Amino acid sequence: MNVSEPVNFIRQHLIDPEVCIRCNTCEETCPVDAITHDSRNYVVNADKCNSCMACISPCPTGSIDHWRTVAQSEAYSLEEQYSWDELPAQRTLPDAAAQAATSVHPDSQAQLNAATSPSSQNAPWSAAHPYLNLYSVKTPVIATVAGNYRLTGADAQSDVHHIVLDFGGHFFPVLEGQSIGVMPPGLDAGGKPHFLRMYSVASPRDGERDGYNNLALTVKRVTEDHDGQKVRGVCSNYLCDVQKGDTIQVTGPFGANYLMPNHAGANLLMICTGTGSAPMRAMTERRRRQLISGKSGGGKLMLFFGARNQEELPYFGPLLKLPPTFVDKYFAFSRVPDQPRTYVQDKLRAAGAAVSELLRGDTYVYICGLKGMETGVMQALAAICEETGSNWPELHSTMVKEGRFHVETY
Repeated sequence: MNVSEPVNFIRQHLIDPEVCIRCNTCEETCPVDAITHDSRNYVVNADKCNSCMACISPCPTGSIDHWRTVAQSEAYSLEEQYSWDELPAQRTLPDAAAQAATSVHPDSQAQLNAATSPSSQNAPWSAAHPYLNLYSVKTPVIATVAGNYRLTGADAQSDVHHIVLDFGGHFFPVLEGQSIGVMPPGLDAGGKPHFLRMYSVASPRDGERDGYNNLALTVKRVTEDHDGQKVRGVCSNYLCDVQKGDTIQVTGPFGANYLMPNHAGANLLMICTGTGSAPMRAMTERRRRQLISGKSGGGKLMLFFGARNQEELPYFGPLLKLPPTFVDKYFAFSRVPDQPRTYVQDKLRAAGAAVSELLRGDTYVYICGLKGMETGVMQALAAICEETGSNWPELHSTMVKEGRFHVETY
């Protein structure tokens, strides 16, 4: 009697090309190099993926958290995934009961268990519940430009704008630390719609204007890449040129982890460069409004902010007006004539005693800016702890597990 070979089913890990913003976080995070990309899509190699879930939590949009049950012999190839504009629907499967009883190969069971287990959450314990992915590429919300203001001087090399978007009667709640997606108009060189770009919200949860259904973005006009080559940023130039009354297609909100603690007694250690100041502005303004309303819980704020010079530092003027009793401010300028180059990690080391004291308390660390800053900041924090007798690797691990250490670099 002929006995058919059992069909081995797997839960194949896939990335949603409609939501993915191509930030490369998943590829950098994957410990087995299962994730790769071409000029359009990020994809997962089913032969390498072990469903360890390491890439799930760091993804800012949730595009990474998708699965399809398929026969192992019919897993979607990389070539198929590269060609997608959207995820395929779940294929019709054999009777679920029979499949569960006889079809799942033992080697696949670990994948199935891991794929259905909840991903780790590292948001602050007191953070408010975030709304996520209310609007997609297929169903964006329309926001109206309420204002577009240049933050940097006319002669500054960096052209940074503060852009206010009004959502009118549309429900679009955001928390400090969350981001939105913007869909630039037009088509790319291949004749397809441009990918959405993600921007951190620069205003607190109750609006750029208190009580209004609006929010602010901090956008730098991109005219060259990180290597200094001339490029024209599609979305950044679009946003920097919008006029009051224009409409913009928005998706999101995004971000479930890089959130502000809700208890006002928490300390915030904020480290940023350039437009990485957006979430820091949102958090600082939230605390400022709490202070004015008498709801301050005594939590300390410490801000380390880097730019080439003060003319290119967004919100420099308003920051100077904040009293030191409210926030300790440290500015690092790397391109000031006749002065040594100073970076945020240098200012961290110089303020080592105060930083160390803050880290001993109920403190939440937020790092945002160019990826090149990350290594120097981590080294500075390690050196500060070593000098004051603290174990940085142990402290860092504890803070990550407790949702007290957050990094967004690009």
